[in-house]
Amino acid sequence: MKKEILFGINPVLEALKAGRRNFFEVYIVKKKISERLERMLTLSKAKKIPVEWVEPSQLKSLTGTDQHQGIGASTSCFPLSGLSDIINGIRPDDTNHLLLLIDNVMDPHNLGALIRTALCVGVDGIIIPKDRSVSPTPAVSKTSAGALEHIRLVRVTNMVNTIKALKEKGWWIAGMEKASDKSIFLSDLTGHVAIVIGGEEKGMRPLVKKHCDFLMSIPQAGPVNSLNASVAGAVAMYEAFRQRHLTVS
Repeated sequence: MKKEILFGINPVLEALKAGRRNFFEVYIVKKKISERLERMLTLSKAKKIPVEWVEPSQLKSLTGTDQHQGIGASTSCFPLSGLSDIINGIRPDDTNHLLLLIDNVMDPHNLGALIRTALCVGVDGIIIPKDRSVSPTPAVSKTSAGALEHIRLVRVTNMVNTIKALKEKGWWIAGMEKASDKSIFLSDLTGHVAIVIGGEEKGMRPLVKKHCDFLMSIPQAGPVNSLNASVAGAVAMYEAFRQRHLTVS
């Protein structure tokens, strides 16, 4: 079984709570530990996970970073979901679901931030391509504040074929495109909708964009003409959340 080293209080804690990974060992820095690290120690012992006390330099070597917050864990790799797991888990009479498709995003900080927002708004799943995409690494879990550990994430070989499969199941595909004349605030994001977010520099790949049902943009007043992927995605997901859950009396 492949292993990786999670690091940071939230990623390790959320992975323990989610129960989706196998834990082999927890590493805690030798010093007077905080209340949160005490909680991690108690939880690890309750789950009968071996705990090793290490020097800060040892933990930095294990995790590859000094941003470990005094804790790391040897675990199984992040458990990916299948597209069918998400689609088949939706009841036929439930017609208001949301997916996030992330195309061409290479920055782990952007992916982590998108995952964190997606969990907050109740996205049913996230789809990323196997190529031209950052993987769900421990660094992504750290950036997501542990949200990665609870999200259903799918990696697909071909994003265009995935979009076609979603369309056959009745999903609408809405692409974020800064040049679009259609405002996100005037777009219908209710029903089964998959929002597509493109990469930091080039946005969506041309074929992915071509297969979207419609493209939408975020109106801007300032001199900078684009938002980064994680901010644009957050605006899009919360507009979908607003349309689905909030009403004005």
